[in-house]
Amino acid sequence: MRWLAAALLLTGAQVQAAPSYMVGTWFGNGQPDDKSAMYIDRMRADGTWRGEYRVCIKGKPPKDDIQEGRWKLDGDILTLGVETVGGQFWPRTDTYKILEHSPKAQKYLSLGYKFTYTPQRVSDDFKMPSCDLTS
Repeated sequence: MRWLAAALLLTGAQVQAAPSYMVGTWFGNGQPDDKSAMYIDRMRADGTWRGEYRVCIKGKPPKDDIQEGRWKLDGDILTLGVETVGGQFWPRTDTYKILEHSPKAQKYLSLGYKFTYTPQRVSDDFKMPSCDLTS
């Protein structure tokens, strides 16, 4: 009977996967190569993410937005399950193909919009730059 309890405990235990190379904080300009738009993607090991977006228009205050949801990497396909946009429930799924990756940078293609993004890894406490620095 004791072996049965041990077997049940072992089969019920979840195996923790090694953290993905996507985990961390990534900063880039985008839509694409548009210096007036920038983003920070905060990819967490628990499968959640937070995207911070800023658009700079000369002479106007920056337009900031936040998206949150869950992410998954399957081979070279990154899926972002967007749950909220600006704090409002606005579900959608965005899919990307990872084209290149290094510990400091990556390049991926939006499969829906055919845009290529090239974010750089930054520290987890990285803050969105001022629009004055990008114009």
